Amino acid sequence: MNQPDVHRDDPDRSFVNLVASMAREAGPDGASIGEILDRLDERAFGIMILILAIPCLVPALYGVPQIVGVPIILLAGQMLVGRREPWLPDAWLRRQISTEWLGRMADFADKRMRWIERLSKPRLRLLASGAGERLAAGMMILATLTIILPMTNSVPSLGLALMAAGLIQRDGVFVLLGEAVALGWVIALGVVAFGLAFGATWAVSLFDRVGGQSVMDGFSRLFGG
Repeated sequence: MNQPDVHRDDPDRSFVNLVASMAREAGPDGASIGEILDRLDERAFGIMILILAIPCLVPALYGVPQIVGVPIILLAGQMLVGRREPWLPDAWLRRQISTEWLGRMADFADKRMRWIERLSKPRLRLLASGAGERLAAGMMILATLTIILPMTNSVPSLGLALMAAGLIQRDGVFVLLGEAVALGWVIALGVVAFGLAFGATWAVSLFDRVGGQSVMDGFSRLFGG
């Protein structure tokens, strides 16, 4: 008799209800991170990245994006190489999450993440699985690198949240929207950086070519007599 796949990817299951059931069924000491990952099945990648990205949506936030950026890159990197489940060091897996914190996480999911299940559904799965999932993982890493920069967290975090939601629900539309936001933001930052670098170089060149020597002569006369 075939055993059921405990890590079966079923986007029709409510991930919000899954988080709530973890809180209800946790023992008095809560649950370990390893136990939580086992319950989240293959969608653990998307759910964990979404939970990490949502706080970074606060504009001009400093400190938190720089901290959560590391685990986001770690998780996205594992998706990029095709892992089915997140890998974390044994010390992290053994760490206990209290029943109180699990309850807060379930309450947050119910109040802040239920909209994802209402708006998304399995569609264009090619963009949310297999090679499409790996492409999204690469875009997540790119977006996270811009989150780490000061004052640039909100827009790429939105892209991350949309991509994570798409992977959770196997919704290629959400994934595509998230990739467009992330790529657009990276291009915009690149254009600004290029403009600043080119503008500074042009200004220095113009200074040297047109007025540099005259200005230096003026300072020399003013301060040197």
